[in-house]
Amino acid sequence: MHRVLIIGATSAIAEATARVYAARGAALFLVGRDAERLAAIAADLGVRGAAKTGVHALDVNAYEKHQAMLEAAWSEFGEIDLVVIAHGTLPDQSACEASVELALREFSTNGLSTIALATAIAPRLKRGATLAVISSVAGDRGRASNYLYGSAKAAVSTFLSGLRQRHNADGVNVLTIKPGFVDTPMTQSFKKGALWAKPDGIARGIAAAVDKRRAVAYLPWFWWGIMQVIKNIPEFVFRRIKL
Repeated sequence: MHRVLIIGATSAIAEATARVYAARGAALFLVGRDAERLAAIAADLGVRGAAKTGVHALDVNAYEKHQAMLEAAWSEFGEIDLVVIAHGTLPDQSACEASVELALREFSTNGLSTIALATAIAPRLKRGATLAVISSVAGDRGRASNYLYGSAKAAVSTFLSGLRQRHNADGVNVLTIKPGFVDTPMTQSFKKGALWAKPDGIARGIAAAVDKRRAVAYLPWFWWGIMQVIKNIPEFVFRRIKL
């Protein structure tokens, strides 16, 4: 039986991922800001086959409360086989440019809080466990339209690369998940096209990457090729492109 901790469990991708593991009979510990929503998701997962569920309300920017959450999760399940860190926001780039306070708060939510959690979680994990963290293709290269968000995700991806190397000898896999465009409530105002994926598809990709003990997973897979092209556009050309 898998024992799974999901942080940011009320997000669309996280909820879809929890359903995948509930169908496998996993025990799930759900963490998020909205206690009422967490309880509703936990009840649904029980119907879907979860062996056990636990919930814990947490604002990830309250760093001083991270340890209490981790103690609650480990106390509930004894050990954790898989941790999925899936929280995040999609900040308004223009608003962040106009407010240093907002920019730093969004960077904390999308970058620093994840780094803080991963730092505390990785040493707790036993051989064979996986720490899976949702970053983004946006972190592969800064773009004028979302460089605050992208820079936070770039920090996360680079941090995870080092953390993966650090814990490789311990038998703990650190998986960086890089979704492209995903149709979720967070992106409801965006015009959708052929490159957009659904949360259920991303969730299946996450589970497959965990099963294969992958290091990095672009989801859907074709984003790897897209980002190779974007990363290799010469800077003197890239800075003139509107993206």
